[in-house]
Amino acid sequence: MTDTLANPFRSQGLPTRQSDTLPSRDAAAVAELLALCPAHAETPLRDMADLAAKLGVASFHIKDERSRMGLGSFKALGAAYAIAHDAACTDPSDWSKALTGRTYVTASAGNHGMSVAAGARIFGAKAVIYLAHTVPAAFGARLEAQGAEVAWAGDDYEASMAAAEAAAEANGWTLLSDSTWSGNEASGYRVMEGYLQMASEAAAQIPASPTHIFLQAGVGGLAAAVAAFARATWGDAPQITVVEPEAAPALIESIRAGQLVDTTGPVSDMGRLDCKTASMVALNGLAADADTFVTISEEEARVAVATLKAHGIASTPSGVAGVAAALLKRPHLGADARILTIVSEGPEDV
Repeated sequence: MTDTLANPFRSQGLPTRQSDTLPSRDAAAVAELLALCPAHAETPLRDMADLAAKLGVASFHIKDERSRMGLGSFKALGAAYAIAHDAACTDPSDWSKALTGRTYVTASAGNHGMSVAAGARIFGAKAVIYLAHTVPAAFGARLEAQGAEVAWAGDDYEASMAAAEAAAEANGWTLLSDSTWSGNEASGYRVMEGYLQMASEAAAQIPASPTHIFLQAGVGGLAAAVAAFARATWGDAPQITVVEPEAAPALIESIRAGQLVDTTGPVSDMGRLDCKTASMVALNGLAADADTFVTISEEEARVAVATLKAHGIASTPSGVAGVAAALLKRPHLGADARILTIVSEGPEDV
């Protein structure tokens, strides 16, 4: 691994924070709302016994998010849940028309846009998704198939998000980002809250509490939600490792600096994790809950893709980054290690 940092702020959190908001731990509220959604179904926890034997550990479990709500990734739990939460606040007699007249706008480099588009369509709202010109045209077509309006702006994610923010301000639309920053916490907080569902399911499915949890991170929403739930459920026992591409070390560098910082780097094949600035709320949570932050190389992610494919699980470098870190740390885990990771998305079809 390219970089490893033991978290000096474990338990107490960052000394310098732009906000005191921490990730939600209330998975019960999420489950109650998702129960109303006809597309919602539990995803499987895979017992990778052959891989555990190969690594010399007691168990290796993968929470498999590739089938989540038919959208291909864990992101279905985020924006779609946040939109469902808005719909529930209207006390609707007809859920399909609960948000008629409302427009949600966001930028996306992948699965978040699909979740916004699907959630808006289900509850009668409109979705406008901004894409950078570097995003494949086929992905724009997939969004349009979900009923979204696609707008193209800028050459990277940051530029498309700036365009989405400007459009929200100009048109009175609801900006629904999967990140949080000063002045914009509410929507990203709710998106992150939705991710608690997969952690809650995994806790109910796993036969014994994990000793090691490896969580991939872009802006950090998935990692922060799962880490928060893990601490609430299993206390201090699991060793939680947060995994980023070396090209986008937003969380590890913020932890190193003791505050939220912007980072730079080349484009990563781990596209959904290629985020140069962390979510403010996610960073707050992970600074208290995570034990270790690591970065991995492009090649290390590709090796993990091939390893899992050989074991019947097809995914992407983004989807298996947590698995990659677990594979790399195997000499240090011990024979009694019980590993929990997440495959966060299916193989790319664009």
